[in-house]
Amino acid sequence: MNNDFLKYQAQTSPYPLGMEVSHAIGSYIYDTNNNKYLDFVAGVSACTLGHQHPRVNNAIKNQLDKYSHVMVYGEYSQSPAVEYCKLLAAHLPFPLETTYLVNSGTEATEGALKLARRITGRSQLISCHNAYHGNTMGSMSVMGFEERKQIFRPLVPDVDFITFNNEDDLQKITTKTAGIILETIQGGAGFIQPYDGFLKKVRARCTEVGAIMILDEIQPGFGRTGKLFGFQNYDVVPDIVIMGKGMGGGMPVGGFTASQKNMDLLSDNPKLGHITTFGGHPVIAAACLATLQELTETSIMRDTLAKEKLFRTLLVHPLIKEIRGEGLMLAAMTENAEITNKVIFKCQDKGLILFWLLFESCAIRITPPLTISNQEIEEGCKIILEAMDEILNEN
Repeated sequence: MNNDFLKYQAQTSPYPLGMEVSHAIGSYIYDTNNNKYLDFVAGVSACTLGHQHPRVNNAIKNQLDKYSHVMVYGEYSQSPAVEYCKLLAAHLPFPLETTYLVNSGTEATEGALKLARRITGRSQLISCHNAYHGNTMGSMSVMGFEERKQIFRPLVPDVDFITFNNEDDLQKITTKTAGIILETIQGGAGFIQPYDGFLKKVRARCTEVGAIMILDEIQPGFGRTGKLFGFQNYDVVPDIVIMGKGMGGGMPVGGFTASQKNMDLLSDNPKLGHITTFGGHPVIAAACLATLQELTETSIMRDTLAKEKLFRTLLVHPLIKEIRGEGLMLAAMTENAEITNKVIFKCQDKGLILFWLLFESCAIRITPPLTISNQEIEEGCKIILEAMDEILNEN
């Protein structure tokens, strides 16, 4: 591992994987020793169209030749951002029509929480146990995992938690609640999907008491579940939708969308109620626009469901207890963290990139680019099964 990487670049864990990347293209990443790795992670769901997608690359290069950053967000009309937000609105249900572009998913969460308080004039926020919405102070305040946030307290006050899919807990949403924030599919908790109409029941309770329903689509969004956004699979429309990760085709971006009436509240009383210097950056917005055009003009999103079936057909093994998730947002569940760790490390040694989930130690993340081919799926699944066979033989 490059010692300069460890010395000069701040680390997020004591034991980074440390691959020295040379280049990446399509579904593969290459290290500086020219070893080839099939990517089943896609930058943790961020590289929607794989690596170096020509439509995204060309959009970035074309925009660079015109202009890059010229003014803080919201002052000048810059066509990449305008066209992107317009196209996004065309593929969202009414009244989700106005988007605020920021630089990351966690910033989008911050903006959404502020907007919920601004709309309602209330302070209470509700989230879910084992939820993850980002890692800044506001986002961490609605993280439902005390072990990760205790040392950073005090955080934003007046936050309560419910259990995902627990209908009885919805009585905690009251006339004192500004908003409830939910992942459409709980990511860090183990790719847990809503069931028994849970999201519709949340929607009804929010409408009843005047609370804002915020859905976090940072992981499920942009085609990963077969629809542009995961909530479109559940016949529900939130007041605010948060997005990030896959929206930029591998470029750093986030956003939150609401009705124009509600979003306008951030522009006055006080003015500059939410501001960002680089949000809506024209080069990033051009990449977002190209990504969204590719998703909506091709069969890529629909194809994720057939690819999910292929994964489920191929990944049958005694060490796999179940496969959770939808589309190409999948988690292969093992009996314990030790098995999961062994599988991930063995597969990297064999040329396949897998990864973990934040809070569920038994889960193996499988979130490849949506452009992955059936042949590549078969290639990667063969490696997983070989690794698991080796683990069985070791015992």
